[in-house]
Amino acid sequence: MNRRRDRGQVAIEYLGFLPILLLVALAGVQLGIIAYAGQQAGTAARAGARSEAREAGTAQRACAAAVSDWLADGTSCVPENLGDDVRVTSSVDIPSVFFGWGDFGPAQRTATMPLDQRTESP
Repeated sequence: MNRRRDRGQVAIEYLGFLPILLLVALAGVQLGIIAYAGQQAGTAARAGARSEAREAGTAQRACAAAVSDWLADGTSCVPENLGDDVRVTSSVDIPSVFFGWGDFGPAQRTATMPLDQRTESP
């Protein structure tokens, strides 16, 4: 039997396969971040629409406050008055775990709320 010569073979095979495992793990983490950014964009849109329906000019502040701190800097909301309703479109930048590679663009969501007895800001 030649078992003595095969003693390090499994370790060498594992080291060769390790970069592939790391790449698959990073891709899984990136997919999770994309889904999370989409969920945060929906939360920001609803919060911005709710705030804008109550008081004009408050959508951006409410949107930024509704998302996680590490995504708040890349969050923007655009309110649109539809007459009896207000529509807010939020945009949350999707961060990349692949350093310097992969621009995934923003996650965008829209929410519409009926106007309350709203006060106009100056």
